[in-house]
Amino acid sequence: MPKELERTFLLKTIPKDLTKVRSKEIIDIYVPKSRSHPTLRIRKNGETMEMTKKEPIDDDAAKQFEHTISLDEEEFTALQVDGKKLHKIRYYYEHEGKIIEIGLFKGALEGLVLADVEFSSEAEMNHFDMPDFCLAEVTQEEWAAGGMLCGKSYDEISMHLERFGYKKLYMR
Repeated sequence: MPKELERTFLLKTIPKDLTKVRSKEIIDIYVPKSRSHPTLRIRKNGETMEMTKKEPIDDDAAKQFEHTISLDEEEFTALQVDGKKLHKIRYYYEHEGKIIEIGLFKGALEGLVLADVEFSSEAEMNHFDMPDFCLAEVTQEEWAAGGMLCGKSYDEISMHLERFGYKKLYMR
């Protein structure tokens, strides 16, 4: 199974030129709905559809085994199950030679903005400095995982955000 190396950050400000970069609408359905932290995701990522299972390696959320299967539209439609949903617009923002995936959440989580950065090696990941537009790293915060955010409202996670002094952000 391929290994994903990724760190996640809360934003304190939205970069001024974010509207000028490539973006995609993402709709995630996490299953089974009965789990508090589902790890199986059905995703519509722009025009791409896929199913992904992620599992942490050695209880480290920054290192995960990730297995993704591409789906065609018929398969994606057939898999529209009763799961926990997540809706966001993802922006692909270049910062100091790295692509930072900035997710502006929609619906019940509107105001939440997270940035994910993927790495090709543990050394690269360990030497990455948090960008100045970020407030705090939340990689190891279980509440910040997609499988934990799905199906929740901003109010339901606000106690976690308050620990970091996070204020709701909106695209202008």
